Amino acid sequence: MKKYTGIWSAGIIILCWSLHLIYWIQTPLNWNNPFLYLGILIQTHLYTGLFISSHDAIHGVVSPEFPKLNHGIGRLCATLFAFNNYSLLRKKHHMHHAYVNTDQDPDVHQGNFFIWWFKFMFQYVHWTQILAMAITYNVLKIWFPMENIILIWELPAILATLQLFYFGTYLPHRGEHEANNIHQSRSQTKNHLWAFISCYNFGYHYEHHDKPFLPWWKLTEAKEQNSQISI
Repeated sequence: MKKYTGIWSAGIIILCWSLHLIYWIQTPLNWNNPFLYLGILIQTHLYTGLFISSHDAIHGVVSPEFPKLNHGIGRLCATLFAFNNYSLLRKKHHMHHAYVNTDQDPDVHQGNFFIWWFKFMFQYVHWTQILAMAITYNVLKIWFPMENIILIWELPAILATLQLFYFGTYLPHRGEHEANNIHQSRSQTKNHLWAFISCYNFGYHYEHHDKPFLPWWKLTEAKEQNSQISI
């Protein structure tokens, strides 16, 4: 069953994202209910999981033995995450790995946090994506309250984008790196629980660049090995 772990992982994330969205998008909102805010955070984390699953598919590790299924799952996850273009993500991400922290790297810009985030977003947002979001929003309004759509479907996607950028790009690549750092990236200190909560272990970013063939749940093992080497 181990060779199907990537499929199971992506499937569980898609299922949880869908069920959680279905529940909250039709539930009457009570601003005094603390579970509403917890629900927004959980949906944000599940959106991040969709992107990470799509990212793993880009590296071919969701279903290594079945490439068409692998990329099909990646495309589905990217589409569920605000209609992202999987083909564009795939092309740009491979450029990021090939030219990390150079002028040809589409993800790394350095400088002011918000300018960097804007440039990062500009690389991937396309007018067709915005159009698809607008159409879907107006269709959803036929059946569900506007507030629910914004808080449970739209806001978590925006927050997840910020989460992915901050923990998966900004912190690992900001500033100068030592000349012998061949991956021009750094990792957070070892804390597997926080690594999962913050960005599905992609705070262990040096490990990802060093071994891009590892799925997100295997990055903890890579971090353990690097920790042992550094002792």
